[in-house]
Amino acid sequence: MCGIVGYVGPQQASGVVLGGLKRMEYRGYDSAGVAVAADGQLVVAKKAGKLVNLEREIEANPMPTSGTAIGHTRWATHGAPNDVNAHPHTSTSGRVSVIHNGIIENFLPLRRELEAAGVVLTSQTDTEVVAHLLAAELDQGATLVEAMRGACRRLEGAFTLVALDAQQPGTVVAARRNSPLVVGLGEGENFVASDVAAFIEHTREAVELGQDQVVVITADDWEVTDFDGSPAPSTRYRVEWDLTAAEKGGHDWFMRKEIFEQPKAVADTLLGRLGPDGSLVLDEIRLSRDELRSIDKIIIIACGTASYAGLVAKYAIEHWTRIPCEVELASEFRYRDPIVSPQTLVVAISQSGETADTLMAIRHAKAQRAKVLAICNTNGSTIPRESDAVIYTHAGPEIAVASTKGFLTQVVACYLLGLYLAQVHGTKFGDEIAAVLAELEALPAQIQQVLDTTTEQAMALARELVDAPSVLFLGRHVGYPIALEGALKLKELAYIHAEGFAAGELKHGPIALVDEGLPLFVIVPPRGRDMLHDKVVSNIQEVRARGARTIVLAEGEDTEAEPYSDVLIRLPTVSTLFQPMLAIVPLQVFACELATLKGHDVDQPRNLAKSVTVE
Repeated sequence: MCGIVGYVGPQQASGVVLGGLKRMEYRGYDSAGVAVAADGQLVVAKKAGKLVNLEREIEANPMPTSGTAIGHTRWATHGAPNDVNAHPHTSTSGRVSVIHNGIIENFLPLRRELEAAGVVLTSQTDTEVVAHLLAAELDQGATLVEAMRGACRRLEGAFTLVALDAQQPGTVVAARRNSPLVVGLGEGENFVASDVAAFIEHTREAVELGQDQVVVITADDWEVTDFDGSPAPSTRYRVEWDLTAAEKGGHDWFMRKEIFEQPKAVADTLLGRLGPDGSLVLDEIRLSRDELRSIDKIIIIACGTASYAGLVAKYAIEHWTRIPCEVELASEFRYRDPIVSPQTLVVAISQSGETADTLMAIRHAKAQRAKVLAICNTNGSTIPRESDAVIYTHAGPEIAVASTKGFLTQVVACYLLGLYLAQVHGTKFGDEIAAVLAELEALPAQIQQVLDTTTEQAMALARELVDAPSVLFLGRHVGYPIALEGALKLKELAYIHAEGFAAGELKHGPIALVDEGLPLFVIVPPRGRDMLHDKVVSNIQEVRARGARTIVLAEGEDTEAEPYSDVLIRLPTVSTLFQPMLAIVPLQVFACELATLKGHDVDQPRNLAKSVTVE
């Protein structure tokens, strides 16, 4: 997620803003920029790459003395990460500059409208249209805050916007919708930022804005209104964290923070996917509908956690499209002489977009004339660039090595792909696709419910099992990949033996591992799959009879599994295909807490790297 800072006060504003951006470097970014208002003009400096590049630019070309500035670190969504696309973006007249976090869903029609009016846009971003909308309002006599309200009423999507007007020095205006924005209240100085980490060095007094609100700050005052200009309520509070904790949102680990960011990450990945007629729209897919209709086989290639996301997706894609779908480890794919053709769609899943095994696999697939679609979280990375099409997840930067929100958003992106193919192939009616999308859109709230109701239970379980030498996981259908992912998280973080098994395979060997007191997690299918549900309940009875300590994840109203559960973790009731999105969350929390109790570095486990760039 982008870092945003705005400042008005007696200090050299560019320095204050750069300091705030540095304190948010942990968020991940691909470019950075600063704008200051001085002597009736705006001066902007921005560079691709790390903040050190921007600092060198400012050192070579010092910014003027000013007490008003805004700054930004960008995580690219629209347009490649380069100097031109970096924020801030400035209107043609140079009067107004704006920075932005989020996605403007209707930027394309707004861009076309501006171009028809003769405005020349210089970047590929959705953000630049806002600068020109603000300038148009200002030209008609509006103040900056009035211009911001007018622009926001025209925007769709999720956004935080912060703007400067060269003709209104000493003022910064910001707005938010479905994207974080907080105000910092100092002595004779005020701040706006996407995170309190940006200003915690200067003040701990903060104001959290509500939805669809605009704030205007000066050195001595601040005011919050809604998009129509009416006074709006806001919550003032004191930040109790120190600077180090603030960078992690008050959490002890980035991984824990990222676990709790999952409702928003899933919601962001779903943003902007519906067209005006209610149909599913995936603008990033550059393959024509005729090319997609020719697909008769899908192969998902990925490594580690991403491969388990692919295994979950296989069930949904085949169910919705009736197209055969295989899941391959990318490291094995090109060495087994795979059967691919121009009618094969190879789906490469990679959070970083730089995973070497996956990159080599897609190059092999393209050499065999297969079509390649990337599912990735990093705009402009190698795998999307070398693919024929891409679906970007919008998880924001994932700092911890062990993936959490990356996994959930990859599953969501795969589901969107499956529904889109079903729409193109005609294997699902429009109302059926709409019903599935409605279930997807309900997931962020349900994931939040799981976090609210199971976190303490999972953490208590970790304290109880901190000395367990081995943990097993059982699942069936889409629960099987969750068993594999739950085990992987313990291997990555706690460095203990953990294995996931298909529950139906229990009597074919794994039951020999069951001993007195062995912790055994079981993911029980929803009761809508009666046959599978009953078989897994029987599995629980079998392992419990042999002494296992059964930790059961089941939907809340499931009374049949309860008598055989030593610990019952209740999940919201959802359709079978969506249960993995909920069941994995307490397993992530459990692994994170167990590793913490063992004294391990949760964010950087031994021997592991976030992006594996060698085979």
